[in-house]
Amino acid sequence: MKKFEICVILGGGKSSRMGRDKTLLPYKNHPSLTHFLFDKMSKNFQNVFVCAKEQKFQPNLPLIKDKFMDFSPMLALYSALSNFQNKNVFIITADSPFIEISTIEILNQNLQGFDICVAKDDENLHSLCGFYNSNLSDIAKNLYENSNHKIGALFKFAKFKSINFDNKEQFLNINYPKDYENLIKKGQ
Repeated sequence: MKKFEICVILGGGKSSRMGRDKTLLPYKNHPSLTHFLFDKMSKNFQNVFVCAKEQKFQPNLPLIKDKFMDFSPMLALYSALSNFQNKNVFIITADSPFIEISTIEILNQNLQGFDICVAKDDENLHSLCGFYNSNLSDIAKNLYENSNHKIGALFKFAKFKSINFDNKEQFLNINYPKDYENLIKKGQ
């Protein structure tokens, strides 16, 4: 039996720093970073979806379509959460292939009594690496409609908790061409 219920991989960003759609970059023996993360999460979650503006993945992945065409983390979160009722949904970005399953387990264990439980390390809070209760979708939509796109704004309207992790390497994002080149060279 799989440990967790729902994971949504966010894959609808602009990839402006990469210069091309980073969610479609090949990785290991997978057609894309997104496919790699989808396969990794599918081993531990009963249901895994990708939230994006369109079905751009080949082969196709189970898609949750963004509700608007704007680019906004708050919009992505709203689009993902609004598809579920009273569920805790693990949110992760498609450019975060190193997340450890043990980290997800710890976040899940600490979720009791909270609407949000995200990861942090000694330098950063990782707002898009954690569990969110789907009942927050209307608040996320309202924040988006009021031009508040920072995920941290949602924390003020919820029972929020962050858990510190020592291994910050697992939170590395593939944002720049050099990041991707290093990833391929290391063969991680």
